[in-house]
Amino acid sequence: MTPSSATPTATQGRGRALVASLTGSSIEWFDYFLYGTAAALVFNKLFFPNFDPVVGLLLAYLSFSLTFFVRPIGGVIFAHIGDRIGRKKTLVITLSLMGGATVLIGCLPTYEHIGVWAPILLIALRVVQGLGIGGEWGGALLLAYEYAPAKRKGLFGSVPQVGVTVGMLLATMAVSLMAMLPEEQFLSWGWRVPFVLSAGLVFLGLWIRHGLDETPDFKKAKESGNVAKMPLVETLRDHWREVLIAAGLKVVETAPFYIFSTFVVSYAVSTLGYDKVSTLNAVMIAAAVASLMIPLMGWLSDKVGRKAVYIGGILLMAAFIVPYFKLLDTRSTWGLMVATIIAFGVLWAPITAVLGTMSSEIFSTRVRYTGITLGYQLGAALAGGTAPLIATYLLSRYNGDWQPVALYLLGTVTISLIAVLAVRSPKRDDQDPALRGAVKSA
Repeated sequence: MTPSSATPTATQGRGRALVASLTGSSIEWFDYFLYGTAAALVFNKLFFPNFDPVVGLLLAYLSFSLTFFVRPIGGVIFAHIGDRIGRKKTLVITLSLMGGATVLIGCLPTYEHIGVWAPILLIALRVVQGLGIGGEWGGALLLAYEYAPAKRKGLFGSVPQVGVTVGMLLATMAVSLMAMLPEEQFLSWGWRVPFVLSAGLVFLGLWIRHGLDETPDFKKAKESGNVAKMPLVETLRDHWREVLIAAGLKVVETAPFYIFSTFVVSYAVSTLGYDKVSTLNAVMIAAAVASLMIPLMGWLSDKVGRKAVYIGGILLMAAFIVPYFKLLDTRSTWGLMVATIIAFGVLWAPITAVLGTMSSEIFSTRVRYTGITLGYQLGAALAGGTAPLIATYLLSRYNGDWQPVALYLLGTVTISLIAVLAVRSPKRDDQDPALRGAVKSA
């Protein structure tokens, strides 16, 4: 086969991998954010009703946060499979787990019908969701990253990140549509519709991933015998520093994200008096803007470097934190729109666009799935799902004052700035300590 005849096949494979990565990631995050939005608007009333409204909201957010501590467990399990057996098979399992749990949540009886079993079952299904998402992100990212040409890693690595905002966009649109129903109907059955209909999206994602070939990097590693027998042990032994860096990089990407997209829904509606539809529309528009900005920032990182894009993003975000809350304090729809679009749609985009690629580049192929998953999920557990919970507590503790929340966000910027400054040059497989040791002993 001539090089020219091989090119279309390689291009088709890359295109299919990108579609599979984006589609699966979008569906996973659609399911995930559907829960987050419902936690802010529904679950505190239907599953935790016998509590003070603030306590009920905290419990609903706690059920949302719980899975962030389950995600590292799912990440370890599925990353082991991904580094040992392959990326493709792992992605089918994670998508099935996530989708099945989401549909069942939409069918759950409420506290009024089965009492305490309602929140117990809700939390159990939420744990299953967490296990699935724990392994999904790393596989979807590597599907794009390991298929990418050398000079387009940033652009390809940003595509799965678009799935985050596309999933949120779809989830917010679905809930916004149902929220137009009268309150009684929305609480009775309207909120369930997006959960149940997500089954169709899951089948679509599985169909697209069917027949997809394994990534070139993993096939090459398998052919050369460069596959870790115990990926977790090897990662913690030889790559613990990189895991901590990846976790640090995640902090400023995840905490502000959940403040700007999830916490703002309850804060704007309950504390500032915005109407529910306007708040959801602001998040929806910002998610659409971010969906366009993320690949643009990924492309830019191929031109000017990952660090430059990432550092620029977090410094601009730090500068906008106070203006963000002041715009919300105007209690006008335009202030809400501008604040959400700039913070979430524009300034968060460069950070998330390069997060996956930069994390992938600091690990070698044999432990890449495990390494990026551990770092990502550790950062998510510490700073992601806890963000709405911490922000809600701070508001309650300081009588609605947003300044402690702003200081909390500035703290996440500081942690990630330290992490990005510790990032070294991209790791090649021949730099892997475990592989060098194996070659030496041979």
